[in-house]
Amino acid sequence: GMLNGATPLFVATVGALAFKKKASRAQVNGLLVGFAGVVVIAVPTFNEGSSSIVGIALIVAALTCYGFSLNVALPLQQAHGSLPVLWRAQAAALVMTTPLGLTGINDIDFAWSPLVMIVLLGVFGTGLAYVMTVSNAGRLGATRASVTTYLIPVVALALGALIRNESVEPLSILGCAIALVGAYLAGRSS
Repeated sequence: GMLNGATPLFVATVGALAFKKKASRAQVNGLLVGFAGVVVIAVPTFNEGSSSIVGIALIVAALTCYGFSLNVALPLQQAHGSLPVLWRAQAAALVMTTPLGLTGINDIDFAWSPLVMIVLLGVFGTGLAYVMTVSNAGRLGATRASVTTYLIPVVALALGALIRNESVEPLSILGCAIALVGAYLAGRSS
């Protein structure tokens, strides 16, 4: 989850290298401050769990795809609006992933509760977030719109503490403050 905090850096890098869209110096500084905040949030957990090279490589591949998707979404959103762009992207994803799901269909034990939870998570946790992100990309630019991902670790940390009674290290709280300052700096228009 913390690696997703690198999304704005990938969006800015892909924008600069592939689409010749340079971020302003103020945005670059904000991106670096925000990423430093995400790293500081994660420092207390570095010794927990394990990571694999393959897992990290897959996350870096996903981040690269995020970099392309927001930069590609920008002109499409400006030309067609957020919902048509997202409906087409979801339709393409459905076509590409359905064969993978069908291979395990016999292993499914249907229950209403998980279905309702997945639908709610998909609509509110993902669907509305994507609509807002693509709308913001069209209005603010891909890099500024991606800065909202700096909020993900902050919200995850807060929810973990409030809902799951997880302990939060003071260093992680400092990292939240740094990430929020970075998001503010990178999100400014100058």
